[in-house]
Amino acid sequence: MQKIIGLFILSSLTSSVFAQSANDSLAKWSYHFQFTTITQSHLSFKAKYSGDNSLLDKAENNDLSVTSTFFLYRRLWKNASVCWNEEMAGGEGLSSTRGVAGFPNGETFRIGNPTPAIYLARFFLQQVFPLKNSKYIETEDALNQLKDVLPSSRITITAGKFSMDDFFDANRFSHDPRTQFMNWSLMSNGAWDYAANTRGYTTGVVAEFIKPLWAFRLSAVIEPKKANGLAMDDNVARSHALTFEIQKSWVGTKPGTIRFLAFNNSSQAPNYQATLQQVKVGDSSSLAVYTGDKEWKIYGGKKYGFGINADEQLTQNTGLFFKASWNDGRTATWAFTEIDRSISAGLNIIGDKWKRPSDVLGIAQVINGISKDHRAFLKAGLYGFIIGDGKLNYSAEEITEIYYSAKLTKTLYASADYQFVNNPAYNKDRGPVHVFALRAHVIL
Repeated sequence: MQKIIGLFILSSLTSSVFAQSANDSLAKWSYHFQFTTITQSHLSFKAKYSGDNSLLDKAENNDLSVTSTFFLYRRLWKNASVCWNEEMAGGEGLSSTRGVAGFPNGETFRIGNPTPAIYLARFFLQQVFPLKNSKYIETEDALNQLKDVLPSSRITITAGKFSMDDFFDANRFSHDPRTQFMNWSLMSNGAWDYAANTRGYTTGVVAEFIKPLWAFRLSAVIEPKKANGLAMDDNVARSHALTFEIQKSWVGTKPGTIRFLAFNNSSQAPNYQATLQQVKVGDSSSLAVYTGDKEWKIYGGKKYGFGINADEQLTQNTGLFFKASWNDGRTATWAFTEIDRSISAGLNIIGDKWKRPSDVLGIAQVINGISKDHRAFLKAGLYGFIIGDGKLNYSAEEITEIYYSAKLTKTLYASADYQFVNNPAYNKDRGPVHVFALRAHVIL
């Protein structure tokens, strides 16, 4: 804990210096810093049995996660820039980040050692190509963005290391666990098994065609070597993810956006049905691949799916969002979480009516499910990298989340969060679970 506090103080002082430097040269540099810590607990609950990946049925208290990020963005030449983000993360989630497919803390990931580690989060080059007769729009200095003017119609090419959710599946009200809903299945479409290492980053190329009210995006990136692993697979011909998104926005009294996403992943992920047949004849060689403890070195795992994602400003103070996603669920979840079907909706309410215009109240409901093959795999007592109770009495995983974010100072936000998880890991024999959290977020 002392190490975390020390890193926070050092990071805050350094970022203040950076912010001052940024003001001297807004056209060329953008410097920012964030620090987020979440402490989370859950009450004890009824469980007929537990397995290796089960959420503990006894109460867990004050499980802490922390992240800190330096955001550096620099203009290189006309319409070209470079992004560099250094990040520190530490702590762990409830039950070592296992036991719920829609895990309650989007700021933690499944790494065994909770000691804070520093790593390169993003490093990418970006080139903008203005389209003919384009108008220009002003952009504000923000995270990984310059105060600048951009062509409203453009093609943007990004290459390097980044997170897929930097570009795809955005949502004004349900996307960022540092400031909005904390649940994994409210960060992005739950059934989108987007390519990433266990910290959420990958390497590849994104091409965007952007018009004032339309956008098209296409990406090719690499997959991890192991399920939810840190090391990425450089066999790009056989291990990669292709993602496409089309986006339509509208303006007026109720502005909003709708997005349609499709993906096709190729990796070392084994097939559920094939594994079950192998286990029946005494061959358990692939089981450690599902849990991320073994590199398979056998390619051919395919997963495809779709997602829809919409947000709309209903009134001056209230916004609505909706998401739905599906994947074929025939092969092991490889990068994100064990969800094959997901639907969610919620409200975002700004605190104007109670004279807190910078505060936000969020309310959301999620229903997650898995494929028939995935159910059979878990019912046989087998395990993925995040769920598995040794048995399964299947039902959809239902999650309700409510949070309140209060702006305390110019740079400090505090949030209280409650999540009700029914049928954790799709199991009617366990739960329901009441999860409570406090979050502090600093942004400079």
